[in-house]
Amino acid sequence: MYWRMKITIWGETFFLRECRLLRVQFTAALLPAGLAVEQVIVNSDRVVIRVRTRAAAASCPLCRHRSRRVHSRYVRHLGDLPWQGRIGHLDLQVRRFRCSAPRCPRRIFAEQLPEVALPRVRRTTRLTEAQRRIALHAGGEAGARLAHQLAMPVSGDTLLRLIRAVPIEPAPPARVIGIDDWAWRKGQRYGTIIVDLERNRPIDLLPDRQGDTVAAWLKDHPGTEIVARDRAGGYADGIRTGAPDAIQVSDRWHLLRNLNDAVARAFDRHHRDLRAATAAAATGKAPDVPASAPATPEVTAMPVPELSHSDRHAVRRARFDEVMALHHRNWPIKRIARTLGLNLKTVRRWLRSGQLPTWDQRSRGSAVDVHAEYLHQRWNEGCHNAAQLWDEIRGRGFRGQLRTVQRWVRRLRDADPSSPGTGPFERAWKMPSKRRAAWLVVADPETIDATEQRFVETLSAASVELARIIELARAFNAMVRYQQAERLDSWLAAAKDTALAGFAEGLVRDLAAIRAALSLPWSTGPVEGQISYLKTIKRTMSGRAKFDLLRHRVLEAA
Repeated sequence: MYWRMKITIWGETFFLRECRLLRVQFTAALLPAGLAVEQVIVNSDRVVIRVRTRAAAASCPLCRHRSRRVHSRYVRHLGDLPWQGRIGHLDLQVRRFRCSAPRCPRRIFAEQLPEVALPRVRRTTRLTEAQRRIALHAGGEAGARLAHQLAMPVSGDTLLRLIRAVPIEPAPPARVIGIDDWAWRKGQRYGTIIVDLERNRPIDLLPDRQGDTVAAWLKDHPGTEIVARDRAGGYADGIRTGAPDAIQVSDRWHLLRNLNDAVARAFDRHHRDLRAATAAAATGKAPDVPASAPATPEVTAMPVPELSHSDRHAVRRARFDEVMALHHRNWPIKRIARTLGLNLKTVRRWLRSGQLPTWDQRSRGSAVDVHAEYLHQRWNEGCHNAAQLWDEIRGRGFRGQLRTVQRWVRRLRDADPSSPGTGPFERAWKMPSKRRAAWLVVADPETIDATEQRFVETLSAASVELARIIELARAFNAMVRYQQAERLDSWLAAAKDTALAGFAEGLVRDLAAIRAALSLPWSTGPVEGQISYLKTIKRTMSGRAKFDLLRHRVLEAA
């Protein structure tokens, strides 16, 4: 009768005597070494394991004398790792011993079990490490929610204390480092991140971006030979003070960004040339009138709504066919939308359906049509400003919005055959900003479309000064991208008497770092990647993390 009694533990069925033996052996195998299992209690929400130590003696924490004289016993209730989705607990029986050393001031001591749990802590060492890893990756409140789901309940504040409790291990000496700033709050407060470029891992965070702070860090961490940085003067001074023998390397991306800013400032004095180049790019030919005196032709075109339904449908069909043709030529969707003047969502919807859309053929008209005769008269007189036309017809009884008049005027411009970009497949090409124009003149021809290439060609031919600026910008761009340090001196001499002279003077003040950037492979690119990860960690804490907590999480995550 005894052997027929059965019991189920964690989904497995055993005979009673087998169950007792297997349960103790299985549980003991999952516990830290040196513990003996006394009893396993399985409840609906938790598993309690009662254990004791196997050692017969213990060492006094003061004199290290081993003693076998047991004074008393007590039980420590410790949280432990979960068991089969249940909360784990250890009831650890701890013995007090009498110290037999005659000169030891401590007469009674408790046995120490650092491999199980630290003194005065209510969780095991392995549970502490698991919860700390959760805190490092998920943060406080989010980590607490995750730990609760994993049957390791803990508060968010406790998780943050677990992060701070363990000191950060010092990073190994770095020979090549990268330095850059990151924003606590953009435009107000900044910090500094230092990255080991050979290992591609952050090695420290600094609470500000002052040169004195950087210099003090470099003095405390000797052995740095190469430092990659941006073009900020504070970092340059700090590196010269803290590591005078280190080679400074200016970042190549920042060099190209400074070039773009210099070219954009040079374009400020050539606004008419930019407008003329825009008109030439839109029409596909050079403008017939000088850019300094643009002329406005007389327009007698009718707006698009007066076209027949079949004509408008043919125009839309032609646009759809053009979209499909460009798509079959492997054009990106954004480029198709920009070239044809269509909405990006419209192009994506057409390509997804692959069929000709069905458009409503009903004529809706417009509230502006009541004043069409007056608007045509004013248009032919040379008034092409939609806001002014809207203000005038409001005095004649129009109650619509300015946007309605703007759409009506836009149809007039689109229907004008002499207006640039008003054919059935394209609209007027918008003049790029000065920063965008500065990028276009140095971009590879394969990365820009035909209209942008015409814009660059027309701009280069507009004046001798512009041609010289564009030539120097392209030469510097190629010199940086292909690291041609031998061309730097000749470029600086050529740019001395041009609109890029100020940019060249700035390069001369940082000439050693510029030469290193054009000859060494190091840059702050990996630093920017680490800053992105730092911002991700900072945002998981809602941007409210103190410096020490953020430093712990960033460095230990690396």
